[in-house]
Amino acid sequence: MTVVANPAAPDGDSPQARRYNRVRRWLGASDFVVSLVFLVLLLVTGWTEWLRDLALRHSFQSYALATFIYLFLVLLIGKALGLGLDYYGFRLERKFQLSTQRVRSWIWDEAKGFLLGLGLAGVLVELVYSMIRQWPQHWWIIAWALFMGLFIVMAQLAPVVLFPIFYKFEPLEDEDLRRRLVVLSEHAGTRVRGVYRWKLSEKSRKANAALTGLGGTRRIILADTLLDNFTPDEIEAVLAHELGHHVRRHILKSIFVQAGIALLGFWMANLVLHYAVDHHMFDELSDFANLPLLALTATVISLLLMPALNAYSRYNERQADRYAFESIATVEPFVSSMNKLAGQNLAERTPAKWIEVLFHSHPAISKRIAAAEAWSRSQNPGPPVHAQTL
Repeated sequence: MTVVANPAAPDGDSPQARRYNRVRRWLGASDFVVSLVFLVLLLVTGWTEWLRDLALRHSFQSYALATFIYLFLVLLIGKALGLGLDYYGFRLERKFQLSTQRVRSWIWDEAKGFLLGLGLAGVLVELVYSMIRQWPQHWWIIAWALFMGLFIVMAQLAPVVLFPIFYKFEPLEDEDLRRRLVVLSEHAGTRVRGVYRWKLSEKSRKANAALTGLGGTRRIILADTLLDNFTPDEIEAVLAHELGHHVRRHILKSIFVQAGIALLGFWMANLVLHYAVDHHMFDELSDFANLPLLALTATVISLLLMPALNAYSRYNERQADRYAFESIATVEPFVSSMNKLAGQNLAERTPAKWIEVLFHSHPAISKRIAAAEAWSRSQNPGPPVHAQTL
């Protein structure tokens, strides 16, 4: 039986969705420019040395404490500079009726996010500069190995430690749906440690779902905004896609990709730091005033690799979609779930090609739906059946 989208479903995007996504892109670009200019100004004006000296004066002659104070000051100033854009992003979600969060809750989340970022960055920065002081010639390879270890540990801890800082979770009460999703997971060869209702509606009207964690922390989380608006068949189709990433080993492959990028980044950082010391920009490699230079190096590498990484991600998403088609009885729930997600999240179904190439980690929704319909036709040629849409 062939499934095609309902003709009543929008073929393009509403003016509202276009406007929302256009403003979001400008907002993201503005935030990036502000961060980039801030890093450059720290270096070219000498402010980074002034902040370093300030940190040293209040560190009780402790290099580690001075490094942390310096990091705190840099992150605090950066946060202050970007706070206006962050608040505008919050208001944007409210304007388009995608957010249910109050200002007080948003401020609290921003504070928690800053403190969490400070803690994680503090651990990484302290490790990096400790390696630089002890092994100035080979610090970058040792720091890379430690970074990857921390990366894997955080991936395991995120569902049980990090996510609950910002959201509430509770075991899914719908026993039939829970059993259905667990069976689907077992057929995919993965064992989940639970299925949880994610109380996303306290902050957002957007729908989402994920298979999170590694090993003993792997779990299914389903936003209540998804559970309340999607049928069990549609939820199963959404999870089948997520399980496709597991079956195709995308998580393991992504860890190797991340390891390669991180190795390149640390190698480039070592070259840049040696260049800066050789040209008397800094007296020594372990001068933590050069931290903005490391951040600038990482930013440039990320920017240059972004189109390629997005292309790789879209390839993985197409593979996960294909697994979903093969795992569910009919692609009709997949098609309807895609249309519902687009409508509920104000996602662009048909973005411009250059936008998809540069910014999107997922294929356009119109392409995902077309792929589902094409796969269905190839499996069961016959008269079309219209999929129900939102």
